[in-house]
Amino acid sequence: MANKFDVTKWSGKLTYGVGAVGLDVSYGMFYSYLAKYLTDVLQLNKKFLLLLTPLARIWDGINDPIMGTIVDNTRTKMGKYRPWIVIGTLTNAVVLALLFNNPGITPGSVWLYVYAAVLYVAWGMTNTMADIPYWSMVPSFTSDPKERSMIATVARTFSGLGQGLISIGAPLILPLFSLSTQTDANGAKVWDARSFGMTALVCSAALIFFSLISVSRTREYQVTAPKDKFSFKTIFRTVGGNDQLRWFMLFAMLSNAGFYMFSGVGAYFFDVVANDTKAQSAFSLFQAVGSVLGLLVIPVMMKFTSRRRIYQFSLALCVLSYAGMLLSFKLAGSLMLMNIFYLLGNIGSSSMFVSQTVFLADIVDYGEVKNGSRAESVTFSMKGFLQKMAYTIQTVILFAGLEFSHYDETLHAANSLAVKNTVTSMMLVVPIFGMLASLFIFTFKFKLHGKYMEEITAKVSAKADSSENATDPAEPEKNTKQ
Repeated sequence: MANKFDVTKWSGKLTYGVGAVGLDVSYGMFYSYLAKYLTDVLQLNKKFLLLLTPLARIWDGINDPIMGTIVDNTRTKMGKYRPWIVIGTLTNAVVLALLFNNPGITPGSVWLYVYAAVLYVAWGMTNTMADIPYWSMVPSFTSDPKERSMIATVARTFSGLGQGLISIGAPLILPLFSLSTQTDANGAKVWDARSFGMTALVCSAALIFFSLISVSRTREYQVTAPKDKFSFKTIFRTVGGNDQLRWFMLFAMLSNAGFYMFSGVGAYFFDVVANDTKAQSAFSLFQAVGSVLGLLVIPVMMKFTSRRRIYQFSLALCVLSYAGMLLSFKLAGSLMLMNIFYLLGNIGSSSMFVSQTVFLADIVDYGEVKNGSRAESVTFSMKGFLQKMAYTIQTVILFAGLEFSHYDETLHAANSLAVKNTVTSMMLVVPIFGMLASLFIFTFKFKLHGKYMEEITAKVSAKADSSENATDPAEPEKNTKQ
């Protein structure tokens, strides 16, 4: 086979990691700009949006673990992960493009609400089809904790690149596509329907391009066939029988919600409060730099401290940075000083996301030792679900704040002081509470660290060694190296 993938080499890690670029470009467009599109362009009722997001998450709570179980039971010559990544990215790209492009439905029509709702739910489902199998491959590559950390770090590096492409590029691209004659205080065109539609098409193309590169060059190792067929019992047993997975879901959801609050409210902040939409791009440049530096935190700090301490440090740094940004804006009115604190915050959040991916791989091992079943995809489906729940927390707070402060999408910077204070608080105050709560729960409830985790890893490795010579004709690539 010509295309070789070796997880111990940098080429193998890069081959896998590049797929995260496309996933996060789609993810960033949806989570950072959809709310602005729905309120300002489609002018959907904010009470409807306040209801839509929780209902969509109820369905995700059912759909995500089902998808994880389906992936676990998939048996093809390509393995069980890569076929779903292909299917998921292709369908997600189509849904993303349709979501940001109104086919001509009359504004205010009930059919526009139906159209938006169906595609909103469809985006979550198709994202799940790609995201779960992609990140589920991490524990299948190796059981070595250091290798897992490095693979997750590389993937998160590319994930940060995808986020950077959308967060830096979108505020610059959106006005270029705009046909509006209205401009802000700095002469930039106000974003219109064409702005969002064309930008979404670019993101859809990027999603397909990067994901197919990764799939075509990546292989799976140490793939364990599930003992059980698909059933809700399997899902409930995996989640209900793994206490560390449940605590992980809670503390990760709270910290992720804090992170998404900033990115989700940012488009409103720079339009309504700062009155400079292009400043968001410069702001995001500091985010990109911080994200890259944050990826160095784990390999550097691992030389003299534990992963547990690194994660605590990451959350504490996020808290301090949000507080610093709040004081910088309220007391000094300085966007530049906010940029500096934002850079520090993204050092913390970048390291935080890498650690969460590695924690999930550890939770898979813990589940195997405790319950006798690895269930990688079901476990990793919780990552996607908790991210969507974090986004739900963000959107509920966002749409509720916009509704009760009487936000007017036609006024932009001329909105009332109440709107401006609400937007500022949602972006800079709410994340602090989310990060602090996450830090508290992680510190006192998550026990997969130190000698206890070493014992679990040793048991899993011993089990893998005892069956390394076993072969499965249905999976010719399993347990083989090229």
